[in-house]
Amino acid sequence: MRTVKNVYLDYAATTPVDPEVFEAMSPYFTETFGNPSSIYSFSSRSRAAIEKARGQAAAALNALPEEIFFTGSGTEADNWALKGAVKKLRSRGGHIITAKIEHHAILHTCEYLEKNEGVKVTYLPVDGEGRIRMEDLEAAMTDETILVSVMFANNEIGTIQPVKAIGELCRERGVLFHTDAVQAAALLDIDVRELSIDMMSISAHKMYGPKGVGALYLRKGVKLENFVHGGGQERGRRAGTENIAGIAGMGFAMEQMKARLPREKPRLCALRDRLIDGILKAVPRAKLNGAAKDERLPNNTNFSFIGIEGETLLLDLDAKGIYASSGSACTSGSLDPSHVLMAIGLTHEQAHGSLRMSMGRHTTDEHVDYVLETLPDIVAKRREMSPIWEA
Repeated sequence: MRTVKNVYLDYAATTPVDPEVFEAMSPYFTETFGNPSSIYSFSSRSRAAIEKARGQAAAALNALPEEIFFTGSGTEADNWALKGAVKKLRSRGGHIITAKIEHHAILHTCEYLEKNEGVKVTYLPVDGEGRIRMEDLEAAMTDETILVSVMFANNEIGTIQPVKAIGELCRERGVLFHTDAVQAAALLDIDVRELSIDMMSISAHKMYGPKGVGALYLRKGVKLENFVHGGGQERGRRAGTENIAGIAGMGFAMEQMKARLPREKPRLCALRDRLIDGILKAVPRAKLNGAAKDERLPNNTNFSFIGIEGETLLLDLDAKGIYASSGSACTSGSLDPSHVLMAIGLTHEQAHGSLRMSMGRHTTDEHVDYVLETLPDIVAKRREMSPIWEA
């Protein structure tokens, strides 16, 4: 068997910074380092870099530059969208609708709002592929509903939600629609106007940009309470001296992503489909979790293998130079089964035996071939050792 070193298949967790992005960032660490809030001419270069990045991000989403607000992460953008909307619209109502499979940045924020702000939250169920039902969303809406937050595509199973239909329903009902697009923004062509999105969270490190910087798209006219206080940055909406290098990197990364997408998306889909078909053929009782190929993210695969612990499988793959995950990187240390997999109807045993392999810009056919040669043998050997496996 061939040995292919460093087969990284966890792009859903994070991506490497593209060398061109790094180069675009580098002047703002040592050369153009002025504080953007200062009034002298040297600092105008820093301000210009931020505004250039704002324009690049806006162009990638068909937004206006003034609708892009930079944050410290996608998680911060999620928190700002939910908490800011509740504080601004509390007099109109106190009901939020979200889904059971959201990222914990949304779920834990909703729990906070329930406990500390008296907000009522409806957690929509999903079908066996991880998709909300539009009839459930419509039935959950009341006169008290002020916000719907449903992620664009799931970070674990890759299922894409009916975002356009959600946005149109919310717009018709006069309810704000927020979507966490941290996973989707790097892999799908998103037009916030066409999709009737009011607020959207994104993160640079999922699209070959730096960690520690994200953004919130906030449709012009939508009012939010400020989330971070202490200064006039981001047009007075988000205080704190700007991460100039990170913001410059994010803007350039989004511009690159948009330009590469017509070629990269079909390439990833082909790799994804070959990996899915190969594993389902070679591994008995392997189960693909999530939606069908044409309704899931181009780079996402998620499997359950009965009779195997996911963590053990990850260690075996690691020993062969294959780096994958069992779910969200934000909960990788938890012993609890994935809330996403449980929500789509898996048993505890199935959820504990899950494996997510997500591909990216540096994934090749050779990498997929190596996984297809390696994984079936690992699964077979572990099942032989398992007291609960029955062939």
